[in-house]
Amino acid sequence: MRDYTKFFIDGKWVAPASPKTLDVINPATEAVAGKISLGTAADVDAAVKAARKAFESWSRTTREERMDVLTRIMAELKKRHEDMAKAITEEMGAPVWLAQRAQAAMGAAHFGTALQVLKSYEFEEKQRGTTLIVKEPIGVCGFITPWNWPLNQIACKVAPALAVGCTMVLKPSEIAPFSAQIFAEVLEAAGVPAGVFNMVNGDGPGVGAAISSHPGVDMVSFTGSTRAGIEVAKNAAPTIKRVHQELGGKSPNIILEDADMKTAITGGVRAVMTNSGQSCNAPTRMLAPKAKMAEVVAIAKAEAEATTVGDPSGNAKMGPVVSEVQWNKIQGLIKKGIEEGATLVAGGPGRPEGMEKGYYVKPTIFADVTPDMTIAKEEIFGPVLSIMPYDNVDQAIAIGNDTEYGLAAYVSGGDMAKVREVASRLRAGQVALNGAGPDLMAPFGGYKQSGNGREWGDHAFGEFLETKAILGMPKLEAAE
Repeated sequence: MRDYTKFFIDGKWVAPASPKTLDVINPATEAVAGKISLGTAADVDAAVKAARKAFESWSRTTREERMDVLTRIMAELKKRHEDMAKAITEEMGAPVWLAQRAQAAMGAAHFGTALQVLKSYEFEEKQRGTTLIVKEPIGVCGFITPWNWPLNQIACKVAPALAVGCTMVLKPSEIAPFSAQIFAEVLEAAGVPAGVFNMVNGDGPGVGAAISSHPGVDMVSFTGSTRAGIEVAKNAAPTIKRVHQELGGKSPNIILEDADMKTAITGGVRAVMTNSGQSCNAPTRMLAPKAKMAEVVAIAKAEAEATTVGDPSGNAKMGPVVSEVQWNKIQGLIKKGIEEGATLVAGGPGRPEGMEKGYYVKPTIFADVTPDMTIAKEEIFGPVLSIMPYDNVDQAIAIGNDTEYGLAAYVSGGDMAKVREVASRLRAGQVALNGAGPDLMAPFGGYKQSGNGREWGDHAFGEFLETKAILGMPKLEAAE
């Protein structure tokens, strides 16, 4: 039983201003795995004051000093890799293989990327006559992160913010807070100066709203649902702070006529089922040529049925979804798909056979899905794939773009000129061609209601910097 009832503020582990705890549930067993404290506006205020005080010195550190801190954090993250992976499996149900190879691994990976970028990042532009343009840290950052990729979402915000000289207050997900606790312990062990990084546990109304509305917070970065993102923006509006958001998705996966069907369909199904479908960029709408629909459905069905579901501490490919709330939402949408006339190819309502405990969902495939159906429009955030037929490429692109989201898109085909053309017409922040894997240097973020701003790589640095023009500088020629 984990007891994480203190907050990390100003370099110390402190008790909450008003004691109140929340049980954290292991989604594989439905048993209580630990407890955290629920913070309040008073706790946030203490953390913000610490961050503002620390900003005065941290923002003035040299590039080399910050590089040294990032290097130490990476070393500590590697020491705690196994602890982190176990915590992620326990808190949100990621299978051991996924927790170790991807979930926990992304922490050190993002810090490594930030370190690489920082080595040569230009904080001053080439002088324009007598004007010098410089980029300076924005100030105190508020981070509100989700439960689906808990460490990844923390690291991809904290690493670049630290690298450019910002200080911060983190509110991790109250559903999956164990990994954040270990992360805070890592930063403490790495010797991050007091007040630079602060963490307050809690829920959205109690802590998230206090962070996004606090006048001492200069920018807020939120990852989560579009609905919650709207509330963050509303709370931030009165103080005119910068708002960065990475929100929902309903990503199209366009399979062209000349694609390697076996590879493309199998890869598409696996991408949806990985992490139990709980990824904002999952390719949940598969668009395939109508003439090849029988072949597409057969391959998808076989892959779904080969996806083992079970105890995440074992060898299953897929564990549970994160909570009873999510399980109920997913079940409701699966039933909605059946009611609206989609063809159930694999999976369906209820737990997998023989499972009576745990928030397990059957790997589910629907065919004959039309753009007006609920399962084609709403983000399900579970292991559910909708297969949609198209008559021609123009129609496929139109259907792909027919969504309020625009986080990611996928295209598979043999003619790379055609694949590239289709990619150029899709309204999404990231387009993967022929099953391309993630690139930590590539900007990650969305169009439309999938958010604003970008994370990962050098683009992430810009989110945490202000631009200052210094006029009247001596001309470089004269100075020489």
